[in-house]
Amino acid sequence: MRKCSLSEINSVFAEISKSMTLYLPVDGSDGSSAFSQWTEGVKWSESLNTTKSPKDFFFPQTEDLMAFKTSGKNIELTDIRKESEDFVVFGVRACDVRSFDILDRVFLSEPCDSYYATRREHSVIISVACSHPSETCFCTSFGISPENPDGDISAWKTDTEVYFSPNTEKGALLMDKLSSVTEECSDEAVVKQKEEISKICSRLPNSKVDTNTFGGGKTAELFDSPLWDKLSEACLGCGTCTFVCPTCQCYDIKDFNTGNGVIRYRCWDSCMYSEFTKMAHGNNRLTQKERFRQRFMHKLVYFPENNDGIFGCVGCGRCLAKCPISMNIVKVMKKFGGEKSEK
Repeated sequence: MRKCSLSEINSVFAEISKSMTLYLPVDGSDGSSAFSQWTEGVKWSESLNTTKSPKDFFFPQTEDLMAFKTSGKNIELTDIRKESEDFVVFGVRACDVRSFDILDRVFLSEPCDSYYATRREHSVIISVACSHPSETCFCTSFGISPENPDGDISAWKTDTEVYFSPNTEKGALLMDKLSSVTEECSDEAVVKQKEEISKICSRLPNSKVDTNTFGGGKTAELFDSPLWDKLSEACLGCGTCTFVCPTCQCYDIKDFNTGNGVIRYRCWDSCMYSEFTKMAHGNNRLTQKERFRQRFMHKLVYFPENNDGIFGCVGCGRCLAKCPISMNIVKVMKKFGGEKSEK
């Protein structure tokens, strides 16, 4: 384990930036936090979590895929991808690190998404433990440890120091480069902070949301429940929950005529939209209830059924904070779980 003084953290950022592009959470003028490229003078945000997740680094909200021109029956295709930079994402929380594992299961399974895979290959993730979890957090319900986050390198911030511990080969190689701006140390302060974080998390209102009602094999039991009618009736179908969610992976592919050829691109889509999966014959989900049900069944039943029991939610709390009518996955889980999940 290595450490540096919190007052000298910019020396670590500067050293990383010599060989790789560095991104980290930065506070905006509106009070929100977002990942931004570090340059001298940029301050690392103290916010618990960014408004949008770091999913954007690997699965961008909009992304050009290819260009093509047609001449009669001939089609000329052009691969317009740029060579991916080597980059570091610093300050990723445990929930968002887990989200990368969920996205990997989607985009790296066969047939592998080469756009996503290239970005993952060129990245190094430095996670930071959550010393002050929010009341909207419930990652512990899904077995995630905010006090001991995964990633290529795990970090812990105290009032005076920042501690680093590599977890992967990529992480170890980067820590070697940082040897001149960090020093060897014991893990005594980190162990103490882990204990304090664990105590805080145990007192959070949603720390023990019951997941036993959900999981693989529960489709027949839950699909036709009358609870979906009541839960969905206030939903606006705005899609906010899906756009702030770190694990939503739905997208649409469209063509844009530039006047000198066509650019094919993909962009995030939302299962909460009335035109989602619309085909020539129409839409398979005609009501907001059906679309609402699809979102939560996918997170809590369909995904774990096909992915070794891993839920498609990481408890980051973004949907709790951003839903305009306060209808979120915790309320759904508690309603289906009954009083057992309220305890």
